[in-house]
Amino acid sequence: MKSGKLLLPLLLSLSLTGCAFNSVLLNYPSQLAGVRAELNSSKPGNAAKELANGINGRDGLLYAQEAGRAAQISGDFTASKDYYQSAIAAYQAFDDKAKLSLSELGSQGGSLLLNDNIIPYRGPGYERIMLHQYQALNYLFAGDAEGALVEVRRSNELQSLEQQRYEKSSSAVQQMANGTISAEMDKLGKAAGSVTSSFLNAYSYYTTGVLHEILGERNDAFIDYRKAAQIMPDNPYLQQDLVRLAKELAMPQYDEFKRRWGEAPTPTKGQGQVILLLERGFVPAKESLTVPFTIHGNWQTVSLPTYMPSRVPVSSANIRGLSKPMTAAPIANIDALAITALKEELPYLLVRQAARVYAKSEMARKAERKDGSDLGVIAMQIFNVVTEQADRRSWLTLPRQAQIARQFIDAGSYQLTLDNQGTEIQVQSGKTTLVWAIDTGNVTRFYTKLI
Repeated sequence: MKSGKLLLPLLLSLSLTGCAFNSVLLNYPSQLAGVRAELNSSKPGNAAKELANGINGRDGLLYAQEAGRAAQISGDFTASKDYYQSAIAAYQAFDDKAKLSLSELGSQGGSLLLNDNIIPYRGPGYERIMLHQYQALNYLFAGDAEGALVEVRRSNELQSLEQQRYEKSSSAVQQMANGTISAEMDKLGKAAGSVTSSFLNAYSYYTTGVLHEILGERNDAFIDYRKAAQIMPDNPYLQQDLVRLAKELAMPQYDEFKRRWGEAPTPTKGQGQVILLLERGFVPAKESLTVPFTIHGNWQTVSLPTYMPSRVPVSSANIRGLSKPMTAAPIANIDALAITALKEELPYLLVRQAARVYAKSEMARKAERKDGSDLGVIAMQIFNVVTEQADRRSWLTLPRQAQIARQFIDAGSYQLTLDNQGTEIQVQSGKTTLVWAIDTGNVTRFYTKLI
């Protein structure tokens, strides 16, 4: 009977999870596997609408991001804009709350006994930055250039704000010692390569620069290209953009840039330009890591999210069909941003997990003292096994890598080909043809805008 009384609050805590129940007991990547497969087919179907069913739940922000991206991949920019707006509003609601509501207290309390999946999802900074970048592209392809500029400026602002927020809040927590965690952070750091901050995204800066330039704000474009080049200094298209704009704007850096990277091509009479934004694959899903602890002389374990160390390189696209062949160059490794974001968050996760281990251990000790048999202890062990799940939630429909290319070309019609897939584009004198290609693995979708 006493063991039954012990199980009652545990079962109640499970029932109170509501819409988050699936994430508590079924990892999020498993839930999204079918959606990603659908988006990687020639008929994406109702992926966005299926995801939208979760927008009113506990993980509504995450599902709004996923639904917006699914609609965007499918070319429905109007629906994508609406879904993204829901996500933006959810982030704003997090920002506006000065204190926890009762429901949030319940969520945090539940997470102490269950796992972090019960906490309402608030994405890491790099996801929020990309949300505004993608919303800007929605506005642009819908013909609203001013709306696009508002979003890209917000994306740039967030890169600085998120970095400052992290630096202010992280110093104390990062000192927490645990051998397994230290080794894990070293592993994640190696997996992320040269990426040292999840908040600095050269793809977002480049997108901002492109929009500024094609809308006539070349000084702002120069600034954004320089920020992008500080993050991805070896990208040859960024280098050419900086040389070209420095010359056009009579910048003092022109001689230095020309010496380092050579003279950049400029358009001749009757030419337009083609700018390619290429996205490849999907970001990897988080895996689970077991971390051991000892409490009251007994070994306990917790589950934390991690990423697998092996990263197969993404191939650079070969571009044909224009006046000369090109090879696209990486502008951002989104998978590395995701890995770095987890590395930055890991000490905080450890603090919560350590508290959870202690709380469960105390409940097991009480069960052992109050129950004349081993039933209470066995019940607690079963409960721990069932509920110990790493929080593997993340925006899984993001691309793994972004690449760029640019070429000035005579006006006319061209059959642009990326590897083995292509589309027809139109080039006009003095204008820009923006090509956004989304390669999900089996299918590459092309969206073009003449500006």
